[in-house]
Amino acid sequence: MPEYGHPLRFGSFITPVNRPVDHAVGLAQLSEDLSLDLVTFQDHPYQARLHDTWTLLSWVAAKTTRIQVSGNVLNLPLRNPAVLARSVASLDLLSGGRVALGLGAGWAWDAIEAMGGRRLSIAEGVTALAEALDVIRGIWDTSDRTPLRVAGTFYAVDGASRGPAPAHQVPIWVGAYKPRMQRLTGRQADGWVVGLPALQAGDLTRGNGVIDQAALAAGRDPGDITRLLNVTAGESAADLARFAVEDGVSVFILISDDPAELRHFAERTVPEVRNRVGEARGRHGRAVAPHRIGTPAAQREPGLGDDPVPASLAAGAVLPGEAGYARYTSSYFRGGAPALVLRPASPAEVQDAVRFAARHREVPLGLLSGGHGLSGRSLNHGGIVIDLGALGDVEHLGGSRVRIGPGANWGQVAQALAPLGLAITSGDYGGVGVGGLATAGGIGWLVREHGLTIDHLRSVDIVTADGALVHASAEENADLFWAMRGAGANFGVAVSFELEARPVGQVAFVQLVFAVDDMAAFLQRWGAAVEAADRSVSATLMCGPTPPGQQATVQALIVVDSDDPDLAVARLQPLAEVAPVIRQSAQLTTYDSLLALPAGGEEQHGRGEPRSHSGLIRHLIPPVTEALAALVSADAQFVVAIRSAGGATSDVPAAATAYAARDANFLLVVIGGGSAQFTHRWEQVVPALNGLYLSFETDTGPDALARAFPPAHLERLRDLKRRWDPSGLFRDNFFIDPDVTPTAVAAPSVAEDARP
Repeated sequence: MPEYGHPLRFGSFITPVNRPVDHAVGLAQLSEDLSLDLVTFQDHPYQARLHDTWTLLSWVAAKTTRIQVSGNVLNLPLRNPAVLARSVASLDLLSGGRVALGLGAGWAWDAIEAMGGRRLSIAEGVTALAEALDVIRGIWDTSDRTPLRVAGTFYAVDGASRGPAPAHQVPIWVGAYKPRMQRLTGRQADGWVVGLPALQAGDLTRGNGVIDQAALAAGRDPGDITRLLNVTAGESAADLARFAVEDGVSVFILISDDPAELRHFAERTVPEVRNRVGEARGRHGRAVAPHRIGTPAAQREPGLGDDPVPASLAAGAVLPGEAGYARYTSSYFRGGAPALVLRPASPAEVQDAVRFAARHREVPLGLLSGGHGLSGRSLNHGGIVIDLGALGDVEHLGGSRVRIGPGANWGQVAQALAPLGLAITSGDYGGVGVGGLATAGGIGWLVREHGLTIDHLRSVDIVTADGALVHASAEENADLFWAMRGAGANFGVAVSFELEARPVGQVAFVQLVFAVDDMAAFLQRWGAAVEAADRSVSATLMCGPTPPGQQATVQALIVVDSDDPDLAVARLQPLAEVAPVIRQSAQLTTYDSLLALPAGGEEQHGRGEPRSHSGLIRHLIPPVTEALAALVSADAQFVVAIRSAGGATSDVPAAATAYAARDANFLLVVIGGGSAQFTHRWEQVVPALNGLYLSFETDTGPDALARAFPPAHLERLRDLKRRWDPSGLFRDNFFIDPDVTPTAVAAPSVAEDARP
């Protein structure tokens, strides 16, 4: 009974008939309205009665906002893989990471030849597809700065430039019915797509066996490969649930152009399938009996070396190759391959996990809370990961007090508090985990009015390096409480947070797109306007590279904590006047809607090494804005965000928490780049910065620490590290070495009292 650890997902399979475009697009929009997860289209470029599928996918992505799009499957012999790779990456970037790549080796060879394609044998088709996958992934791999060379028989590139990188790790799903293609799927693909109408009894079981063995032979976890099944409206929920439980299928795609059938599938079949599978897997969506693939359950003994894990953790522990392990091989941007995953379900079990990790100080230790982290340091290669996902309760204690477990994400917290009319400012996206943000800072949509997330923290329960459960607050273990608010990853595993929420009703959410001719001058005007704005206004600027010959634009995302439209407009007006506005939208919404996640949750398919830098800035004055203007003109793929801070954040004295940059009015975040030119220009920005924000920084050395904490703060943190974690057990997330004093980084020579 395979269990590959993937959440259930559901989609539609629509015929791209060459009718008025509303036919296909309307069914795609209906699929999104019905909360399906993906919409797919067959691809037969040789049929005049059908729209070109790739063009249609682009149009559908533009006409939808959430749903994932894919070919089912794209006809490789008529689509050059290097060009296809760039097409996929471009659409993924334009759609906000909503593309999957379904590929097939081709079969209608007479029609393919008629269109100029090359007829291949079955064996040649498999070889060609394998070469194409190398080309596609090579184009996407911008971490390698060398030109791409693939010396294939059917697909060869010699010195192709790489990029752009997609917005997310685009999964490649292969249509495979025969063992040769299934073996290729096991070696190289991310998913196996088959259609139920074409299958015979036992085909799924046999195919899974071939794929799993090929994956293991290639050193891969079979759980890396999603199993997708195209089904008809005649299949019952009981049958689909059986395919999920017995054959490991996690994605069911309905083949239908009938709106009524789509509605019945989404509203009746899908919930019943989820319920049946949930009952079979257990309350938490885990396999009833986790097992190592290919190893009898009786021989399973999780541990490291000769040291078995504590009995309290053994049943939930996950080893490489076991059911559910795939979850721990990818974070939001970065990959991992831990040797052992521990999944405690209580603070006492967290204590057992920490004591076990302390006996294996020689291997890395990652702490995974309930959401995503940009750096990916929650995972590791060859070490231990403690997954806190089971500690995700959100409990209202009465009044405005809330107790939250680290395994929740902030979207869940916002949703739980909304009926109470309460909210906690907490980053700008609901997929972020509570544990990481509530110990680092928390610059969110309400930061200028409510301050940082850590400013709402009233107490925290922590498992320290010796396995003790310690309560920290302003009255008890006050020094540890000080450290946990800004440098918590160094001092233990937080298992419970008590926070003070605030009343929050509807808010105004506004998007403006500015046309910008002089970036430095624009940023100066923007900075002055934000600092002068009412504290109910918080804002983020976002920009990327400007294509040659096009107008430079900057997008502003602004939240005003007011349900009065006239008041919101009045407070927004000074920001809207800093440059010509070419597009705008505005709406009244709720705070939990701002943090809402896509239906079905958030996928994490990161595989590479992310690049991200951050900086805290007091004022957007000429030395800073000139450096930023040069940075955004670099020839590279990147995203630059400038988020407002300041306001209520500055009401807290700098010495009150480990987070010290209370006088910073702006947070700079840079994701991507990678070119030598971009790196050089970032180095020109660093001297103009006034600090570093840990949550968006991928550099972890002594210089990064020295920018994150002033000398007095860092020395106090080292003293506390000697007391609470002298062995340095917690060292994989901005390690504060108790025995090393870093070389101080020179303070920026910026006239801080100068104003634009």
